[in-house]
Amino acid sequence: MLSGPVHLTLLAGPAVPVPVPRFVLDSLTGVTVRSTAEPGRQSAFELTFELEKNSPVPTVFLLVGGGLPPVLRVVVAVTVGGAPDVLIDGVVTSTGLVPGADGGPSVLTVHGMDLTALMERIDGTGTPFPALPVAARVLTVLAKYAALGVVPAVVPSLVADVPNPLERIPVQHGTDLAYLRRMAARSGYVFTHIPGPVPGASIAYWGPQAKIGLPQPALTVDSDVQTNVESLSFSYDAESATLPVVFIQNQQTKAVVPVPIPDVSPLNPPLGLVQPPPTRLRYIRETAKLGVAEAVLLGMAKAATSADAVKAEGSLDVQRYGQVLKPRSLVGVRGAGTAFDGLYFVRSVDHRLRRGSFTQQFSLVRNGLVSTLPVVPV
Repeated sequence: MLSGPVHLTLLAGPAVPVPVPRFVLDSLTGVTVRSTAEPGRQSAFELTFELEKNSPVPTVFLLVGGGLPPVLRVVVAVTVGGAPDVLIDGVVTSTGLVPGADGGPSVLTVHGMDLTALMERIDGTGTPFPALPVAARVLTVLAKYAALGVVPAVVPSLVADVPNPLERIPVQHGTDLAYLRRMAARSGYVFTHIPGPVPGASIAYWGPQAKIGLPQPALTVDSDVQTNVESLSFSYDAESATLPVVFIQNQQTKAVVPVPIPDVSPLNPPLGLVQPPPTRLRYIRETAKLGVAEAVLLGMAKAATSADAVKAEGSLDVQRYGQVLKPRSLVGVRGAGTAFDGLYFVRSVDHRLRRGSFTQQFSLVRNGLVSTLPVVPV
């Protein structure tokens, strides 16, 4: 249970965000932020303002919708119990205004996405990377965003692929975001943007989807005064598990050999004791063009994704939970019964802030039933 208030911090600026004036905060009526750890998805935000006639608030946001200035950066942060959390660091992508009627206020809505939206705007097609391994190419692409406070966190691929420039020179195709995601998928990795730890700074993570670490405080249901969630529902899909089959080409005979890849990875440990067996095969035919290690890594990533047969969705009040539930990390569940209690990976969180209210809707996943731990950490 949280005893202190929740403080919202809103920063905006063409490149370096600064705290907005007081009259902007006074007209702000709602903030919605979607934070996600799903591969290929971007975090997004929506700001809602109620404006009196001739208010100066929409001027900056509407000019951005017309391209002046070309980029308006927005940072949304909250302070809960004295601990600051940056919910999103992004840019405005569109604005909308509904004029008031019969003397009522106008409603301005501002939409945006995280800083990967800028990576979608820069097309680096044709950029060569002579004699650079994959991790070095990723660092080279991310270097241009350092001025925005984006710090790269790159985990080198397990495949030591240093191309000989006399034989081939890797060349970028498409936008920076598309290239980073393509290189991550080929290595069995993910690419995501993580805001914080302080406003104006963020992390561009390129590496494995690690479902390990220190769990967040447990979500408790049906436990009288210890209950700290408003709703929580579970689903179990025994048919979702598939067995990826990669194709490896023998360099001497040129024969292609199919190899099944089970869901075995130190970074994706079993969170459930009873895991559903694969019900069908999933052929990944493009792996025939890759090396052995690359094909195996890609197969392991596909296996980990399809193994999440247990899903949970719910909502909570931050004041009652005591802190901000964060995506991309583990959280415990208690009170749901033997089958569904235990640790889960937080796949996405929707933050909804209104005056006097801070609620979250969340989505959890794991790869089996029955907890692997005798007691869920509180």
